Amino acid sequence: MALAAAALVSSATAQAAQAEETIKVGVLHSLSGTMAISETTLKDVMLMLVEEQNKKGGLLGKKLEAVVVDPASNWPLFAEKARELISQHKVSAVFGAWTSVSRKSVLPVFKELNSILFYPVQYEGEESERNVFYTGAAPNQQAIPAVDYLAKEEKVERWVLAGTDYVYPRTTNKILEAYLKSKGVKAEDIMISYTPFGHSDWQTIVADIKKFGSSGKKTAVVSTINGDANVPFYKELANQGVKATDIPVVAFSVGEEELAGIDTKPLVGHLAAWNYFQSVDTPENKAFIEKWKAYTKNPKRVSNDPMEAHVIGFNMWVKAVEKAGTTDPDKVIDAIVGIKVPNLTGGVSEMLPNHHITKPVLIGEIKEDGQFDTVWQTDDLVAGDAWSKHLDGSKDLVADWQTLKCGNYNTVTKKCGS
Repeated sequence: MALAAAALVSSATAQAAQAEETIKVGVLHSLSGTMAISETTLKDVMLMLVEEQNKKGGLLGKKLEAVVVDPASNWPLFAEKARELISQHKVSAVFGAWTSVSRKSVLPVFKELNSILFYPVQYEGEESERNVFYTGAAPNQQAIPAVDYLAKEEKVERWVLAGTDYVYPRTTNKILEAYLKSKGVKAEDIMISYTPFGHSDWQTIVADIKKFGSSGKKTAVVSTINGDANVPFYKELANQGVKATDIPVVAFSVGEEELAGIDTKPLVGHLAAWNYFQSVDTPENKAFIEKWKAYTKNPKRVSNDPMEAHVIGFNMWVKAVEKAGTTDPDKVIDAIVGIKVPNLTGGVSEMLPNHHITKPVLIGEIKEDGQFDTVWQTDDLVAGDAWSKHLDGSKDLVADWQTLKCGNYNTVTKKCGS
């Protein structure tokens, strides 16, 4: 019995030692369900980044090991899978989530277990958490510049705010509605529409959009429609003859990956606002695309904005771990502010004290081949704002985890919120 017990102890010790030989990285993206169309490729790019880092010698003298789970476009399941990654698999950081409802679902888990999430997708702002790093765009890095572009360059006067019915579109549209009204747009010139995830019957809504745009004033659609609902939406636009020259659509959640499943010919000229396009002509981007196609062994695989956000976030995490000399979350959180890494558009992005990053803003037109032609971009990188200056409840708030140690410090009351 004593020998058997000793053998068990020895086996457990060996397993523990083997587990400590790698640094585990969690990958939390939907590989099934309505969001798989967008999220699967983010899992793939994370596996590529881990493989690349291991070819460079790993991190802190250890190999990286990716641990992939599938939350299946099920928002409560995101929280369960996040807990599994942190508690069972002992990952050092997690890269994942797409929708804001999935991010909101996992926030309590990351705070409770004091782990780190890198969130790579544009979102509605109104948030800054100590345990989260937001490498996608805040509204001032996508939504606001897109509206400014349409108003100035396309002379748009009427606005359709069309989104999927969850927190990101609703909050973004709340910000945009307040912003548009501050610019003199009347309430009757703003139409707001929400549809559920996976919505497929767009005939009535597109007809309503056409009617709304027939008043004689230039009209545009600002789309926060997410996931596979985009495919039938764009098909119905084409079916009803809605052309970009008549009613342009600017999308915040449609990139190269989503366009790969659509006949893009009728959509030529419609727009998207992102911080990166595959068509960006820089040495950094050319090198990345070459590596991506080689890794996937598929010359037709495309890249997109959230992929670039994962590249930036992963490289920032690696630098922060090297700077801290450990994967300990508290030390990495302190070390990462101020870290700078190249982005793929030719600039250098920096992690800010509010846990957002600096990014360029690009507006692109859809081309027949499913790529984008950049028609406008900012001259400089834009610093992400955690809190919108256009909402009464947040215009006095700032986030600063370096000096103030607070994600929602009120500059009027001089107090940190709960």
